[in-house]
Amino acid sequence: CLTSRRHRRRRTVAGKYSSAGAPPAKEIQEIVHLPGPHMLRQPQAPAPVPEIHVDFGKVEHRVVVHSDNNNNSNNRGVSSGESKGTVSGCETTSSFGSGSVVLGVGGGGVGVGPEVSHLGWGRWYTLRELEAATNGLCEENVIGEGGYGIVYSGVLSDGTKVAVKNLLNNKGQAEREFKVEVEAIGRVRHKNLVRLLGYCVEGAYRMLVYEYVNNGNLEQWLHGDVGPVSPLTWDIRMNIILGTARGLAYLHEGLEPKVVHRDVKSSNILIDRQWNSKVSDFGLAKLLCSENSYVTTRVMGTFGYVAPEYACTGMLTEKSDVYSFGILIMEIITGRSPVDYSRPQGEVNLIDWLKTMVGNRKAEEVVDPKLPEMPTSKALKRAILIALRCVDPDATKRPKRD
Repeated sequence: CLTSRRHRRRRTVAGKYSSAGAPPAKEIQEIVHLPGPHMLRQPQAPAPVPEIHVDFGKVEHRVVVHSDNNNNSNNRGVSSGESKGTVSGCETTSSFGSGSVVLGVGGGGVGVGPEVSHLGWGRWYTLRELEAATNGLCEENVIGEGGYGIVYSGVLSDGTKVAVKNLLNNKGQAEREFKVEVEAIGRVRHKNLVRLLGYCVEGAYRMLVYEYVNNGNLEQWLHGDVGPVSPLTWDIRMNIILGTARGLAYLHEGLEPKVVHRDVKSSNILIDRQWNSKVSDFGLAKLLCSENSYVTTRVMGTFGYVAPEYACTGMLTEKSDVYSFGILIMEIITGRSPVDYSRPQGEVNLIDWLKTMVGNRKAEEVVDPKLPEMPTSKALKRAILIALRCVDPDATKRPKRD
């Protein structure tokens, strides 16, 4: 009957509410429950920074830096190395941290994203920190000028002595130089290359913070007032040449993409207390992509060191650095500048004079008169031969590796 049917329906509804519970009130329905600790995403520990130990003689090791264009974020900032054998030479260590550099040219400036401060190779200094370190960028702290920047000596708050390069940003080239330096030298680790410790991008300021090399530069020791006898013995000079060659070889063959310095000269070779050489000033460095050469509309470098094919055509390869390196060897052997207008005609150009002397069998007479002792004839001829091979007018005949 209808009455009994209603009673059964009421018992069914009541049983349903008793088992499932009463419908929650509106206030309870609007509460958003956060997931428990077990539901939260734990931060992933950064991948360990790989250290790659390579012997350099024949350079058979290549460090490959992966592009951040890959959509897989797990690959960002990762590097890999391929070792194709070990040979005798100097040991080097390359370390690459995670993170990415966001550099973009727009509105006449270079924008550096916040990811920069997380890179493993350096830190972001504030302008206040660097002003305090250099006594307010005091003129008394200036230790060098050139390459679109002024270099100051400084001491950080932790006592670390540094060289701070303040880029002159009144020209667009200075900002491009900053971008190139950050990209090219930031991840480089080699005992014969000056290490970049950090940087500052604040307002109009673009600064680079380098390790401080405490014994001047090669130009000062070769051409400065060091007295009648130079402290640079033949062995020290050969050690400086070898260290410079190893540093350049690492830039040319140990990195991908490779790096061309473009301004190898004696003032850019810093010397430490143990007379080891460190190649500095990557302000003119040019990253080479997959192509073997790069054509630039503006030839950059220092007169007397620039390769002839680069000066004439703007065609830039690592052989341009090899040419400059050959000039540097001649300068170290002879104690003469690449171009010296104070000398008699026929001796103004170092290459021409040296070739003439060697052709006249007077190789022993080209040695720096301030050298404490003469090298053996074999050692001298070998050094001169290497220098002449490096400055061969035909770039393809220059040594493949420094």
